[in-house]
Amino acid sequence: MENDFAGINRLLEIMRRLRGPDGCPWDSIQTHKSLKMCTLEECAELMDAIEDEDFPGMREELGDILMHVILHSVIAEEERKFTFADVIKEISEKMIRRHPHVFGSGHAENPDQVLDIWEKVKKKEKADRKSILDGIPRHAPALFHAAKMQKKAAKVGFDWTSQEQIIAKIREELDEVESAIHSGDEVHTDEEIGDLLFAVSNLARFRKRKNPEELLADANQKFQRRFRYIESELAKQNIPLEDAGIERMETLWRKAKSLERKAT
Repeated sequence: MENDFAGINRLLEIMRRLRGPDGCPWDSIQTHKSLKMCTLEECAELMDAIEDEDFPGMREELGDILMHVILHSVIAEEERKFTFADVIKEISEKMIRRHPHVFGSGHAENPDQVLDIWEKVKKKEKADRKSILDGIPRHAPALFHAAKMQKKAAKVGFDWTSQEQIIAKIREELDEVESAIHSGDEVHTDEEIGDLLFAVSNLARFRKRKNPEELLADANQKFQRRFRYIESELAKQNIPLEDAGIERMETLWRKAKSLERKAT
């Protein structure tokens, strides 16, 4: 079996070759910024493989993500900013620093205590941050971002005390959406819809179960299953989707929903 370090070195050399004068036209012109969406897509594909418990897929997607780490490192190496060795050194030191209960004299008996230690060490490392909201990735999905902000604010007491309070807030925001729609002010309507989504996100966060990003992903999957059932049933009847009509599709939607409930 190939030595781990030899494998990493081989991948580094492959990437340097691809970036070189006689390399790949696509790889050679990439920049940190041009790769942003590609890196995001690879992370999303890993999430799909994890959700599907597709272990060969996970292996492949983890390799794709590692390739991106290597590629970014090689680009930075060319620019004399940092190297892949620097990346490894920094994350190794960080993991030791943030686990004093393993590598030092700290103590933790459960995951919550570990997270408290992690946050305290992180706070010392990021002493220049002016707000407790600093550090949340700007490119994170909006629902994820909302929940992270709400969670951080809740830690210092800025939080609701019951689900019922948040539900009342959701109703209030929904009323404001309706009022904005009736006013004809499209910009204000957009703003109020955003406030409604933020309030719903807060309810999911408060419940301390799945985060709102996961809940919406579940809802997306449910919609996909039911709509595909509609497509399948219409195809059996040789009815084109565009000719089916909302009433027929709604009937099939309810049937799909009923079948799902029976199955569970």
